[in-house]
Amino acid sequence: MSKRSKPRPSNSDYTYQNHILQGVSRTFALTIPQLPDALSDVVSNAYLLCRIADTIEDDKDLAFPDKKHYSSRFIDVVKGSDEAKDFAAKLVPLLSASTSEDEKDLIKNTAAVIRISHSFNQRQRQALERCIRLMSDGMSQYQESNVKNGLKDQGDMDRYCYFVAGVVGEMLTELFCDYSSEINSRHDELMSLAVSFGQGLQMTNILKDIWEDQEREMCWLPAELFEKHGIALSRLREARNSPEFEDALQELIGLAHSHLSNALHYTLLLPKNEIGMRRFCLWALGMAVLTLRKINRNPDFIAGKQVKISRRSVKATIFFSNLFTRQNGILRFLFRVSSSGLPTEKLSDNFPSNTI
Repeated sequence: MSKRSKPRPSNSDYTYQNHILQGVSRTFALTIPQLPDALSDVVSNAYLLCRIADTIEDDKDLAFPDKKHYSSRFIDVVKGSDEAKDFAAKLVPLLSASTSEDEKDLIKNTAAVIRISHSFNQRQRQALERCIRLMSDGMSQYQESNVKNGLKDQGDMDRYCYFVAGVVGEMLTELFCDYSSEINSRHDELMSLAVSFGQGLQMTNILKDIWEDQEREMCWLPAELFEKHGIALSRLREARNSPEFEDALQELIGLAHSHLSNALHYTLLLPKNEIGMRRFCLWALGMAVLTLRKINRNPDFIAGKQVKISRRSVKATIFFSNLFTRQNGILRFLFRVSSSGLPTEKLSDNFPSNTI
């Protein structure tokens, strides 16, 4: 199909995009509308593309060869070299009963999402296509591996976080730079922090979900780090209440904290007049810091819900972020207060280049 013959998105496509975002992510349905209108549509669309890729990789009933096949097809769909309707029609019947109805509906309506994707300018499309290609290819690499007993080492964890979150940070940075020439003038500095921002959020989620992942016979922790503390990840449950487990957990919390500190630096590089963009970043950062602090205070937790922040904390994060959006000094102070008591670990000197 030539570029000229590609159908343009309709109002119903945008209506669907806004509707399904509410179903597949309450968090992003809350934060994305903070962005300027010119960015909100493309970031919403980018999130939905990532969610389709993630749904393929997470489906319990899809065999690895099928996951690889449909991940590859989806990359081509995003590029425009494969048909979205045919992709969806063949994939939906194969999805597990445990896959949510909203995710199934999203994949069923891939064509509507893709019509919007293909309406963006060249830089925006290139950013989306690169993200989906790296994310899908990267996740396939880890699907091929046995991660029941963890990842090899911290470098391996960094690479995994890059494929599932760091590439998203890079994509968002390209979209922000496309939107604003002032932000584009800081492109290289923002890019140097974008992967770290993504990793800070992803590591926080990994730590929160340790025990749920164990139930699924998956583990995204670095085996070498735990072995240094005398713990084999194959026997992680037995070590849960030990001082050695707490010491290893402290190291990972410290690394996540350092990445979130980079996330603050990234956010403060955004122009003060870009209130929506700053709030989009600050809300995610604030909730991650509070989650990390809760994990640090409750190292013996046995379920993610025990370290999930309360609605009151979410409201407080939004309130203070909105009140001091332009005030860099106060935002730094709030970060120090919110992260009080958290350990800090030095990041690798070659991060993030070692992840790519």
